[in-house]
Amino acid sequence: MEHLPEILKIINGALNSDIDKVASYTTLLADKLEKEGAMGASKKIRTALDQSRTQKLSPASIGFRNNVPVDNESKLSLADKLYIEKGQIKVFFDNEIQEKCDCFVNYIKSSDKLLSQGVDFSPSLLLYGPPGCGKTELVKYIASELELPLVTARLDSLISSFLGSTAKNIRGLFDFANSNPCILFLDEFDAIAKLRDDQHELGELKRVVVSLLQNIDMLDQQTILIAATNHDHLLDPAIWRRFTYKIFIDKPNELIREDMLAFFLESFLDKKDLKISANACEGLSGAEIKEICNETKRQYVVNDQSCFKTSELLKRFAEVHLASIKFSGELEDKIKQLRSFNSKIYTYRHLADIFDVSTGYLSKLFKEEEA
Repeated sequence: MEHLPEILKIINGALNSDIDKVASYTTLLADKLEKEGAMGASKKIRTALDQSRTQKLSPASIGFRNNVPVDNESKLSLADKLYIEKGQIKVFFDNEIQEKCDCFVNYIKSSDKLLSQGVDFSPSLLLYGPPGCGKTELVKYIASELELPLVTARLDSLISSFLGSTAKNIRGLFDFANSNPCILFLDEFDAIAKLRDDQHELGELKRVVVSLLQNIDMLDQQTILIAATNHDHLLDPAIWRRFTYKIFIDKPNELIREDMLAFFLESFLDKKDLKISANACEGLSGAEIKEICNETKRQYVVNDQSCFKTSELLKRFAEVHLASIKFSGELEDKIKQLRSFNSKIYTYRHLADIFDVSTGYLSKLFKEEEA
């Protein structure tokens, strides 16, 4: 049966006197029917909804719960709500990660079939891996593909200094997600889902984990939950069992780095320099590569340079790799450090461009060193 998830949400909201949920999912149902061309049915649903708003709801309730809840003490919003158009987000992942992501998206899109056949449906995803590798971008991509608003928890307001308030905030945020069509995203998940046997944590923080687990268990069957962490080893074991899908996202491999450089630098790099640059940024995160590309382009534009210098890009990659050195010391030391880092990438030609010296000078320098 088509649109079964929306119908079930509306029924559940009505039975529990949750006007917010009824209104939100009735609107979503009308939107879907309209996209499918069922304009008449969509119009009738919207008309019925408008009449109920006029006749039965107070002016303060007409907007329903489109605004996310706030912390009672600080009055700060517990989350940020973002709408992302389909096709707006570009992600760079290998085939394995892309397939897992597509599988999760198709799983959610197939909710009608699964629920009508009585198959258990729990749309939850845990992303983990090093920082800057695209976990947040992947969540945005999923939100755009599903055409649902992304509700991202704000840890600065979610975690309260007042005893017991954090658990209340978590409950308020989960209630909001239950009553509104959205993706609830818990970034830096380890901050509220740490191991309960950690001797360094206070009892209150351990109770927060218990509260979190209870709220996940009480989530509506069709509410989409995504969490991300850079420190998966800190997560409580019980947390892992709450997520149907789990994806590890590591730093980009060579092919992905080439795709990223080609996308961010467009026509700036030729095929040969693209390969060299992809090797030079091995070990860097996607976020670091993107920032270096943007920084290099900014310099190119601001300084009105006549041609794009690949050596500037290589120098910035090396600065990240050799952050502890920071290119301090004598000129000869800097050159030798880069050369020893990777002689195939940092050739005489690139070193000459980076340090504004001649290749003859470099040839003499390294001959003297060998001698």
